[in-house]
Amino acid sequence: MFKLSNLSKNTLIKKFLFLTACAPLIGFGGNAFADVYVDGYYRSNGSYVSPHYRSSPDSSISNNWSTYGNTNPYTGAMGYNRY
Repeated sequence: MFKLSNLSKNTLIKKFLFLTACAPLIGFGGNAFADVYVDGYYRSNGSYVSPHYRSSPDSSISNNWSTYGNTNPYTGAMGYNRY
């Protein structure tokens, strides 16, 4: 075995604690949103809605494709809603 000085032990401990504290944040860096496929269906008035994709439902309005500043990745339509 090799012996570490107190300085290098402290440095290693600080790096370990820093990486341990940052590890959960790394998991949130990716895209956690999923697209949802909606099958075609008939409305109560008889009109047909074609199959399509939509953003996954959640409590946020800022991450929807129709929100201003966002773009629908399937149609290229720009968002227009300014809530």
